[in-house]
This record gives sequence, structure tokens and C-alpha cells, in this order.
Amino acid sequence: MRGIKRIAGAAVVVGVLAAAGCGGGDKPIGGAASSSNPSSSTSSSGGAAGQYKKGGTVTIANVGGQTWPCQFNPFNPSVYQESLGFVYEPLVFVNVLKSGANTPMLASDFTWSPKKDSIVFTIRDGVKWSDGQPFTADDVVYTFNLMKQQPATDLYALWTGAGLTSVTAAGNKVTLKFKAAAEPYFFNFANQVGIVPKHIWSTGEAASKPATFADPKPVGTGPFTVESCTSNNISYAANPAYWQPGKPYVAKVQYPAYLDNNPANLDLASGKAQWGGQYIPNIDNFYKKKSPENNYWFPPTANVALVPNNDPSRPATSKLAVRQALAYALDREQISKIGESGYQPAANQTGVVSPTFDKYFDKDALTAAGYDKPNLDKAKQLLQSAGYTDSNPLKLNVITVTGYTDWDASLAVIKQQLAKVGVQLTIQDLQQQSYNQKLFGGDYDLAYSSLSGGPSPYYELRQLLYSKNTAPIGKQASSNYSRYSKPEVDKLFDEYAAADPDTQVKLIKQISGYMIKDVPLIPTTESVDWYQYNTKDIDGWPTQENPYAQPAPYNIPDVGQVLTNLYSKSAQK
Repeated sequence: MRGIKRIAGAAVVVGVLAAAGCGGGDKPIGGAASSSNPSSSTSSSGGAAGQYKKGGTVTIANVGGQTWPCQFNPFNPSVYQESLGFVYEPLVFVNVLKSGANTPMLASDFTWSPKKDSIVFTIRDGVKWSDGQPFTADDVVYTFNLMKQQPATDLYALWTGAGLTSVTAAGNKVTLKFKAAAEPYFFNFANQVGIVPKHIWSTGEAASKPATFADPKPVGTGPFTVESCTSNNISYAANPAYWQPGKPYVAKVQYPAYLDNNPANLDLASGKAQWGGQYIPNIDNFYKKKSPENNYWFPPTANVALVPNNDPSRPATSKLAVRQALAYALDREQISKIGESGYQPAANQTGVVSPTFDKYFDKDALTAAGYDKPNLDKAKQLLQSAGYTDSNPLKLNVITVTGYTDWDASLAVIKQQLAKVGVQLTIQDLQQQSYNQKLFGGDYDLAYSSLSGGPSPYYELRQLLYSKNTAPIGKQASSNYSRYSKPEVDKLFDEYAAADPDTQVKLIKQISGYMIKDVPLIPTTESVDWYQYNTKDIDGWPTQENPYAQPAPYNIPDVGQVLTNLYSKSAQK
């Protein structure tokens, strides 16, 4: 699930959040884009409804670093990558790889007010939940109001940060009102919120504990239902009452649990699995040459980062001098070359992915601060100023996800590099659930992680730095796991929504300036969509020529777009 919103690792998002690592993947982006705010909807799907006969099975090889807990709560970043897109759907799908082009989903249309401070969605007619109950505007209102009543479910700080003030229904129209212009939040509220059924979620544990409810038998509007789940495999079956005529074409999806990249990579190379989402070393020899039907594509997107715990309870990593020293000590080019085989480019301390978002990238500021190359002498001086010496060395732990072999390789490089300036780094490989628990709750010194991005650097940076996305130590943060909080930075994020495009670029450069000044986290490599696909029997895949969705299986809700366009060649005979 690399990418929990993913932060967590085999995942996002988008992301979330899972951390991305080698297991699931990190989230990528295809091109710089303005906010996702077209006034008319544009289809970006790969095939026409009813075009293919049903049949066939897709097997996903995407390392999660854990066995399946068989939970599908769309409000829980630890598990929502197995439900969003598969079972639960958004109002609109926003395609990051096509500059925010959007496809109507549970909303057939939408209209912004002139000031962009309210939006009216027309809710699609004829949609049913997988238990046969009708889907209505009331379900949409319930979903958003639940996030107000239970803040732990508001993963994108829509009510507390985006200025959402009310969500109401009149007939088949749902109106979201905001305190001010809210266009940039469209990507989050229209695309990343899975709508849940009121008749299920308004009763029992789902109503009383919506953020932690297991949701073992999810009822959704999506193309698939959960047929069965064990710790070792999730089996999805095509939803026979799915609202898109004729879709999905594929009858089954099998999602085995992998604890390590190696067995997943073997299954991909042999064709046992058709859809992959992890790092494969020497991919051309190991995978591509094994079969002409084996293909891959790695579109670039967000960042993989070393995340220091900024909370004052951590006496070392809460010190600016320590964080600066770590950033100066790292040779990101070597981390990219050795840890990621060069497939993931070196990142930079601004947090802006280059060249994807070059117009937002302040290279001069990066160079002026000296973060454009390693500086071991500067790192040593800073550590000494913070009280660390050869006789009193800095000792830190870093948590990562077991089985993410590229992250392990990258962290081995990082450990060697930090040792050169006197830092003793202990690497803790954890099962995904244990990793998530520590990451979300702030129980770590350093974490290796990755979040999903969006159509501009704003989306990833807001997740990482906006104070309303964090929480006190011991409480679950939704995405700002470093516990970074700065009113000046929050103000810049809040100004972004109402700003014109040129001012938005300036605001991102100012925000990235705080990445340089405060070093709240330390990007190491630019994450990509790890994506392998086999065309022997299954086709309809997203490609560089037809990027109708982000292609890695851990991307949400993109996974649903892919699964509704795949088809079995043998089933057509």
C-alpha cells in the first residue's frame, strides 16, 4: 500500500496514507497542473461501457508488509487502500496524470458558485448499494457530516482547515458551502472521500466508532464486493448491480498478502500475478526479459522522506540543528542510485518534485541554503552545537516497513552516510500495522515514509505541514506525522485557495522556503508509481500513451478506474 495516504508503505495516495516504500509504492504525478476545478466534467476512462464480455481474474502483487487484517474502513488510512476504488467510490474522479481532468462518478455533474465558495453536485440516478438499497443524496450528506461530528474521520481537514461550513441536500442536489474560495480542495472532497451508506453507518459500531470500525463486510457502490478475506488473501467479486453498464469486465480480483518484495517480484516475473506495485531491482533482466507480455512504467509524483519527530517530547529530533545536520549529511544521488537503482530520482529539500513541478521549484533558495549537495563539515558543526560529540554521539532509531527491500537498501545507505558525521542510526523493520501505529501516534525518532501527492505540490505539502492534519503525541494524526506546526505556514496554505495561479506559485515557493528553513522533514528520493503489468490475458491497462489513471494498484481511488477498464482476452473468444 505504498502510499498511505498512504503514507505507509506499500501503498500513498493518497493518497493517501500509507507510507510508501518498496512494498506498495509511492505516489506519482504526471504533470504540473492547476487545481482540479473544471466547470464541466471530462471522461478520462480507458474503454466504453459494455464493450467487452465478462470473465477472467486479475491477481495483484503489491507488498503490504503485513498479512491482511480484513478491515475495509474508508476512513482508516491503515486499511482504506483495500476498499476505496474497489468498494467505495468518490463523487468525481480527478486524474492527476492528466492535469486534473475529471470523470463523473457518484455525482453526474457539479457547478461552482461565481466566488467558488460553494459547489452543487447533482447526484447520479439509478445507483444502488451492493446490498440492493438505493444510493441517494442523503448518503452523501451523511458521509460529509460524519466527518464533522467525528473529526478523526476528516482525513483532509475539510471542516477544520478547508473552511467547509455545511453540507445539505435538496432532491438530488447536494450543496457544500465554504467560508471562502475552496477550489483547490476539490481534489480532496470530490475525489478522495469515499461515500458510505447511511443505512449502514448510522447504526451500531459504525456510528459510535467510525474511525476505528473494522467494516469487515463493506457495502459500497463500487465495481467489486469483498467475496472473502483471510489473512493471506482478499478475493473480490464483480458487483453484479454496478451502475456502469457492462462493467466491470473482469470477474474476480485476487489480492494476496506479501510480506516481502521478493516473492511478489517472482510472481510478477512468472506471470502468476498480472498487476504489480513495487520495486524490482534490475527490472529489465529480472522481469521484462522473462516475457514479451511483461511491461512497466514509473510515472513520477511525490517524495520519499526521512521524517523527524518535531514534537518537543523528542529532545534530539525536535532540535533544528539536528534536523539540519541530518539534511546536510545526506547524499541523495547515492541514495537514489544504490537504494532505488536510479528508478526514483534524488529529491531535494524544498519538497517540490522536479521536473514535474518545476515552475514551483525555487532552485536558487535551495542552493543559497547549501542543500544542493552534501556538506559533512556543516553537519558535524551543527551536531556539535546541539551538544553531540564523539564521546556523546547522537543515537536515533528509524522505523520502516518490513519487506520493502528498496527502503531497506536506501536506509542502509543513509545509515552509512550519517555515521560519517557521528550519528548512530538503528533501523527498525516493522510489520505494516505496527509501523502505522507508531507513525500515526508519533512514537518514533525518525520514520521513513511517503505520502501521495496531487495536481500541484500544494497537495503533498499541505498533508505534510498543515498543523490541522497533525495531533498530539499518542493521538492519531491524519497525515502530518512529523507534528510540525507553524502559524505562518498554515496562513500560506489558507491563502492558496483564493489566490490566482501566479500567486499560488509564489505561495508554494514560500512554503518550500520553510522546508529549507525549518527542515520539518528530509526528502530523500522522488517517489514514483511502481507499476508492472502483464498483457498475456488481461488488457485495458493505463499506459504512458493513455494515462487514464495513476497506474499503481495502491493508488486510490484510481484503482477503481483501472479495474473497470481491464478485460480478459480469453473471455472474448
